[in-house]
Amino acid sequence: MDTFQLVGLVAGGLGLFILAIEMMTDGLKQAAGSGLKVLLSSWSSHPVKGILSGTMMTAVVQSSSAVTVAALGFANAGILSMRQAIGIIYGANIGTTVTGWLVALIGFKFSIQAFALPMIAMGVLLKLIKPSQRASAFGIALVGFGLFFVGIDFLKEAFSSVVEAFDLSRIKADGITGIFLFLLIGTVMTILTQSSSASIALIITAASTNVVGLYAAGAMVIGANIGTTTTALLASVGATANAMRVATAQVIFNLSTGVVALVLLPVIFFAIEKLSVAAGLNTDIAFTLALFHTAFNVAGVVLFYPITGRLADFLEQRFRSREQIPFRPHYIDKNVADTPDLAVNAAALELNNILQSSLADFQTINLLASAYDHSVSSDIPGRRSLCEQVSEFVVGVQQSPLNERTAQQLMDIMVANQETLAMQTSLSDLIHKKQLLPPISTDLEERFLLFFELTQRLSENLTQGQTPDVLLALEEAEESFEQLRRAMIRAAALHQVKVSEMTQLIDFASTALSVIRHAVRVSEKTSEIIKVKNDIQQTRRDGGGS
Repeated sequence: MDTFQLVGLVAGGLGLFILAIEMMTDGLKQAAGSGLKVLLSSWSSHPVKGILSGTMMTAVVQSSSAVTVAALGFANAGILSMRQAIGIIYGANIGTTVTGWLVALIGFKFSIQAFALPMIAMGVLLKLIKPSQRASAFGIALVGFGLFFVGIDFLKEAFSSVVEAFDLSRIKADGITGIFLFLLIGTVMTILTQSSSASIALIITAASTNVVGLYAAGAMVIGANIGTTTTALLASVGATANAMRVATAQVIFNLSTGVVALVLLPVIFFAIEKLSVAAGLNTDIAFTLALFHTAFNVAGVVLFYPITGRLADFLEQRFRSREQIPFRPHYIDKNVADTPDLAVNAAALELNNILQSSLADFQTINLLASAYDHSVSSDIPGRRSLCEQVSEFVVGVQQSPLNERTAQQLMDIMVANQETLAMQTSLSDLIHKKQLLPPISTDLEERFLLFFELTQRLSENLTQGQTPDVLLALEEAEESFEQLRRAMIRAAALHQVKVSEMTQLIDFASTALSVIRHAVRVSEKTSEIIKVKNDIQQTRRDGGGS
């Protein structure tokens, strides 16, 4: 076989690997629907449960990157805390080792024609007849699973030819330089393919056909583990502070685990050999590498688990200045937008954040004092900009396939967003009218004080999320406004105040009430969505979560 054919065979086999893993991941994610997302969110109340759910999900979808990005999205949407997200990252690193076991236990033990080709045929049949959307997606996953082993077959043939055609005795991991060279190769390979699963399969296949030695392959496996962090890092670019924290957690864990594995590389392989012999297990190179990959990831989890709380605290102190940049979204970003259920919750949290900021400004306005805080009015354009970003975010999410409930929730978010914008206009008008407010006579001051006390109480209830109290307080404030309006009209009729002053005072009070009315409508639209999230978190706490 000439060099051109060899290169074509290796490239074709690698291409089949990458295509197969993408088909498996996409197919299984579509077949499971929201089930995997529900599993990830509901089974991650404690770091241990997060490890289990992360391991299981990664083993199913064959993509630690997909699971890590999903955890990143859940953290953004406020459904997972940092501790819970870190647990999922631990589990994803263990789950991704399943690929190595598939190659070691199936790829080199059974005839590809015996099961891979029938699997492809069955998958194509499911895809063609389309008994249901999920069955069709499962068919795609089956085709991907079959192609995965066909790719292994191509690579085994290609690497066997490479061994026959070339002198590979110099390709060894001799000394520190050699180890680091192969570590770099494994890292770069994973960055280029954006799939540690494909890299691990390629490394084990190459080692099994004597293209590289055991230590060289071990260094490449560690490199693949490090290289897989780039997917989450890329996903966190331009994202929220939570997204960057989750991505950083994966980098810290994978790098630290990789360093430990690299330092103890000979010790780990020696221990694997002795334990395998003692247990009477097969000690071929594919089995050894699969066990090595699993061993150092499990060891990493064992080392990191006791300090999970400290790691979470450390990360929560990082990127704080970025999150505190005024009028930068705290919850919505491109990662959350890919999952409509998460996007709804993130948008509701974002609007609630804007609402709380607006109410805080409203509460700082001393409605009867002559002075006012100029910083309040300077915040309004920024909140308007945030509302525009929420609107663009929701429109983008609406392009995805949506169920009826999610579509309705997104419509509610859009309505709440318009109410939030209207609230900013009313708040701006209130500040402007306050500067022109005429003196209030002693006879009317008591009614004004009562009205503004009621609006302040209502605002505080909204801040605390006390919905029943809000509705009652709104009724009281509206009744108080009507009494104030009638008293002002009567005072003007009795020439106690000028008609122009009466008009200004009533308009001022009406604008204050308008701010609160808009706030109540925003709260009504978003509170149910946020309540569901809070109920989930309370259930976790009751079950010993976080």
